[in-house]
Parts: sequence; C-alpha cells; structure tokens
Amino acid sequence: MEDVSLNFTAIDFETANKSPASPCAVGLVKVRDGEITDSLSMLFKPPFPNDFFHSTNISVHGITPEMVIDAPSWEEAIIELLLFVESDTLIAHNAGFDIGVLRASAEAINFDLPNYSYGCSLRMSRKTYNLDSYRLNSVAYAIGHEEFNHHDALADSDACARIVLHMADRHEVESLEDLMQKTSERIKTVF
Repeated sequence: MEDVSLNFTAIDFETANKSPASPCAVGLVKVRDGEITDSLSMLFKPPFPNDFFHSTNISVHGITPEMVIDAPSWEEAIIELLLFVESDTLIAHNAGFDIGVLRASAEAINFDLPNYSYGCSLRMSRKTYNLDSYRLNSVAYAIGHEEFNHHDALADSDACARIVLHMADRHEVESLEDLMQKTSERIKTVF
C-alpha cells in the first residue's frame, strides 16, 4: 500500500449516570497510516452537578465513586484528552453517544471545545457486514477480535479502531475519506 492516509483517533466514554455530562472514563486509540500507534486511558471525576454514580452504570462498567476519589477532575482530563487527539478526526462506535458526552461535558464546565470532525464505526459497519447485531462486541467478535474487556473505555476504543481498520481492508481503501464514501457515510462536526 502506498500513500496510506488512514489516520484517526478512536474514542470511547463511560458515564457515571444517565446524563451525557457525566463522563468518568475515556479511552483513546490513535491510528497513523493504518496502524495503531498510541493509546491513552483515564479515569476522572465527572463534572458537577453530574458527579454522582448510578448503580446501573456501575454494573455496566464497574467504575465506582471510590475509584475516582484521587483521580483528576474532568477539567484536568479534558486538557489531556485534547493534547492526545490533536486535530484528528474522532471515530466512535455509536458516535452519537460519545460525541454527545464530549459536547455535554465540555458545556458543563464552560469549556470551549474545538469543532472536531467525527465519524461513526457503528453506522459504517452496518454498510460493511451482514450481522444480527451491530453492537461493538458483536462486530468485534465478527472480525475475530474476541478477547477484550467490553465496557472498559480503552478496550472499547481499541476494538473500535480495529473495526475501522478491518473495514478499510475489506473495502480495499487507504483513507478514512474513501472508507466513508464506500459506506455511504460522511464526516460530521461536533458543532
């Protein structure tokens, strides 16, 4: 492959409660030229007033209030997140959720978020595979990525990145833009 430009950062949030402004964990996986090159995982305190944990959310991801007592605040974590992402296009599996969390939690702390471009691996996978379910774990299993801790933010963002790479290979494309075109999807922006 020549001139590979499959570059993006996969992102996955876990939330403390049903509010999209309650992130407590994020996983980020950077892809450069079609290869996973770096990752970042953070636990942090959700922003006030959504800084409480609901038992349903805890039962899904296993993150408890005690686990974030000494963790950074969301105000600190979002800076680290932005430094890692740089100007990359974000890709999430069910991007409506993850981009909604990013938008709402930045707004909760009056943070001026860059207008990132983003795409959705869930939507792309519906145009790529013939599956009974397009949930992250179902698509990951279908491509042979079976050993991961689903609902761990880093493991989920890694699975998302691997799904995008698999789709690019399956569609025989070398860029995110070409993958979007092959799956009849488009890059959107946060605002």
